Amino acid sequence: MDRLRLTFSVVLLLGLVSGCAGTAIAPSRDNGSQPGLESTDQRSALPLYLKGIGGKSYPSLAPLLRPITPAVVNISVDSETRLAEHPFLRDPAFRRFLERFDLPLPETMQRQRSQSVGSGLIVDAARGYVLTNAHVIRDATEIIVTLKDRRSFRATLIGSDASADTAVLRIPPVRAPALRFGDSSALEVGDFVVAIGNPFGIGQTVTSGIVSAVGRGGIAGDTLGGLIQTDASINPGNSGGPLVNLAGEVVGINTALIGPSGGNVGIGFSVPSNRVQLAMRRIIGRR
Repeated sequence: MDRLRLTFSVVLLLGLVSGCAGTAIAPSRDNGSQPGLESTDQRSALPLYLKGIGGKSYPSLAPLLRPITPAVVNISVDSETRLAEHPFLRDPAFRRFLERFDLPLPETMQRQRSQSVGSGLIVDAARGYVLTNAHVIRDATEIIVTLKDRRSFRATLIGSDASADTAVLRIPPVRAPALRFGDSSALEVGDFVVAIGNPFGIGQTVTSGIVSAVGRGGIAGDTLGGLIQTDASINPGNSGGPLVNLAGEVVGINTALIGPSGGNVGIGFSVPSNRVQLAMRRIIGRR
């Protein structure tokens, strides 16, 4: 009977995968051991996460995500940008007109304040280092990092690298799980991945999908080089959050999306983890 239940679970699991619905399970490229997770050889077995209730088991990614999500944070940013000077103000005739009728010149250094949200990942809890996208904290005057347990901290910017859209923030030391980075060069089209972030500022959200393409160029003016494309839902606010494989490894940092209405249509992009790690080491090494 137990063997029959396990067989049924595997059939159900494969049905979910082929239908692109619910939980997706796939071979993993595990380069080491993950606390609380079993390592499996991608050529010999599927990483099967079973959750039991009332003596019954069914496939679930909850055991995989449980030790990961506490390291993912929400980021809110107050920023200030300088407005472009109106071309009329560069016209001498227009200036003379204002002076003739004793009219004041408009402010030439007007600034616009705005608020935005994003996501991040605690990469060193003891030192309070938080990884996010450089574009998330651009022009920031105040950065607030909120943990999954709802505690909030004011963050300082350690440094950023626009070429990898990577920034490192610092908050007070906290307790958070230590996550591994995976080898993004080993990713293939069809590998299953999970995106974690703060879409539209509603709070921590998990979505799943597959790697749709690797080395995708021509995105963000092609300034970021080859990116990971995924159909895991990435929306405004997901930027800076991790893209995780089914070995529990961070293989990318979510950075961009294509959507006619500004929302997800199944085309999102992440900076590969190998590039992010190099940028992060450069940033921290400059301290």
